[in-house]
Amino acid sequence: MSEAVKTLDGWWSLHLLYNVDWPALRMLTDEEREEIVREFETFLEKSEAVSEKKEGDHTMYNITGQKADILLWFLRPTVEELNALENELNKLKISDFLIPEYSYFSAIEMSSYLAKDSDEDPYENPYVRSRLYPELMDAQYCCFYPMDKKRDLDDNWYMLPIERRRDLMRDHGMIGRKYAGKIKQYILGSQGLDLYEWGVMLLSDDMLEFKNIIYEMRFDETSARYGVFGDFYVGVRLRKEGLQEFFQI
Repeated sequence: MSEAVKTLDGWWSLHLLYNVDWPALRMLTDEEREEIVREFETFLEKSEAVSEKKEGDHTMYNITGQKADILLWFLRPTVEELNALENELNKLKISDFLIPEYSYFSAIEMSSYLAKDSDEDPYENPYVRSRLYPELMDAQYCCFYPMDKKRDLDDNWYMLPIERRRDLMRDHGMIGRKYAGKIKQYILGSQGLDLYEWGVMLLSDDMLEFKNIIYEMRFDETSARYGVFGDFYVGVRLRKEGLQEFFQI
């Protein structure tokens, strides 16, 4: 049996994607619509207060294309908090006009493939804590996608010796380092939690950087031979202050 790599796990993560029922929303008066959006704004203000206390975070994007209209991403210390948050959202009046399209449940993680031996508690390391319990950057664009590692015949990631996996991940990581300062990446572990094994959330102020990094990584053996990818969801930052305009018919 090949050795399993250990992970460091941080906040729980929930991606919620919705399409807007625009025909139903069009049936409301301006006053009814504005009231519904104000209630949604209040809900997000409560989440902003959580972010200020560094007890979680959230962000929201208007998805480009027909896969969805809105992506909401929430981070919380416990699953119970995420469940309560989703239940509260479902009870808002705006939920009558939001059609669920996709969800992804996971936990922010860091693998130990490249970790050095140390007696230090990694959870006390400031850099590690900033990765596991992040304050999300206010980036203009997002790119979210789920992925697996292949388990086909000779191309079975999980049958490789840990030394070989470590070498492959080191080469893979060197590509990512070239985009430091251009892209913020969050790795989301979801083995046993959702259909795919990982989710990847990329944030940037330049949409083309998503295309650049994904294309370049396609030539890396880790992706070219062992990567299996789901749909990509990209979008533009949707701020609370712009919701009245966004939902205006």
